[in-house]
Amino acid sequence: MSDQDTDQTTTDQLTLQDPVTRYPQISPPAQALPGVGLDSEMTPKADLGEHSYRGTGRLTGRKALVTGGDSGIGAATAIAFAREGADVAITYLPEEESDAAEIARIIEESGRTAVRVPGDLRDKAFAATLVEKAVEGLGGLDILVNNGGKQVAGEFTEIDDEQLEATYDINILAMFRLVRAALPHLEPGSTIINSTSIQAYQPSPTLVDYASTKAAINNFTKGLSEALAPKGIRVNAVAPGPIWTPLQPSEGQPADALPEFGHQTALGRAGQPTELAPAYVFLASPESSYVLGETLNVNGGMPTP
Repeated sequence: MSDQDTDQTTTDQLTLQDPVTRYPQISPPAQALPGVGLDSEMTPKADLGEHSYRGTGRLTGRKALVTGGDSGIGAATAIAFAREGADVAITYLPEEESDAAEIARIIEESGRTAVRVPGDLRDKAFAATLVEKAVEGLGGLDILVNNGGKQVAGEFTEIDDEQLEATYDINILAMFRLVRAALPHLEPGSTIINSTSIQAYQPSPTLVDYASTKAAINNFTKGLSEALAPKGIRVNAVAPGPIWTPLQPSEGQPADALPEFGHQTALGRAGQPTELAPAYVFLASPESSYVLGETLNVNGGMPTP
């Protein structure tokens, strides 16, 4: 398989594999995807686990809402949740409908209910309607994955107020709004999982606004976990390293940096979205019942505090 071929594997995540060679070292072309970027337009393709993730019933009967569930880490998580027995609602921007339809198809082919809720996380009113539509479509809610995010690379002097406010609105303020809206529906045993980043610990000079939101998410996760623990609701986070998702070629990285994306990790390659999914499954499942306020780093061996 060349590094420009579709990076898909049919070997399931439970089979012993060499992590160095499980996927090839990719060298994406130095070009940007238009708009928000679609998973279907990526070169090379990302692996969402649709051909490989094998469930073991760890989330049977659960009801999950995954923001940014149309592509990348959110899509891989939604697929894994469905394979583990959960019904899943995903939210995404209206222009990402084609990607969302494909993920919904995979969820339904896995024998689970898929609910699609398009909308913009910047819209304050959308948080309430999103949760209500998810609860209505799923028949309840006991897993909330705050994963939707905005990442635009550039020099610090190029960060105008529009970009700054949009990044904070989507990456951290939307989490406050969605948790507030979801809490009335979350019973003891429910879980909230937030997506943070290696950028919280190793901020890139071209991602100052994005990185600072990710540090805020770490703090939000730990504080919220303390606040909700007495209610029996666990809050944790996953901190991905360089993962090949549409965020990267749609202005999330400088175009000239894409050919070397992920090469700096100890494994020498970028991660694929499906490699993140087991972390979200673990934190969502009852087997992690004594895990609260944790940030689980999945970054290919990049040291973190």
